[in-house]
Amino acid sequence: MCKRYISILRIIIAGLLVLVFFAACGQKGSGQDIDRPNPKLKTVRLSIGTATVKAEVALTEIERNRGLMYRTTVRDGEGMLFVFDRDQQVSFWMKNTKLPLSLAYILSDGTIVQILDLVPFSEEPRPSVRSIRYALEVPQAWFSRVGIQVGDKVQIPSLK
Repeated sequence: MCKRYISILRIIIAGLLVLVFFAACGQKGSGQDIDRPNPKLKTVRLSIGTATVKAEVALTEIERNRGLMYRTTVRDGEGMLFVFDRDQQVSFWMKNTKLPLSLAYILSDGTIVQILDLVPFSEEPRPSVRSIRYALEVPQAWFSRVGIQVGDKVQIPSLK
């Protein structure tokens, strides 16, 4: 009787190991990894005063986590708009990002509350000073070159 229980136990353990293996393989192929760049994302045109920027829109958690990682160029007047599901404090870093960027944290009404310059490859977190709904990354110093500053409003079209 004891040998039978041991055999059953071995079969159960082997089955669990197979399930764990396939679950781990499924996670790797699920798109959660961020070791490659985002594909080109849907774009929108944002207006900020007299300036406009063509921004790729990062809507999903995967798209936001990848951001502009591994990209080799971002032209003046282009960038990436990160859209969050709700107002929240966030933090950005530049892991795997070789481009010098500037970042604007933006409220749900479009008001820019913070502008930061980011250092390529830095893993130092750069937190928002308050809860925001959007973040906009552009080539470094683009905001200052076109006269955009804290307090300006970004006209964000419907993203649905």
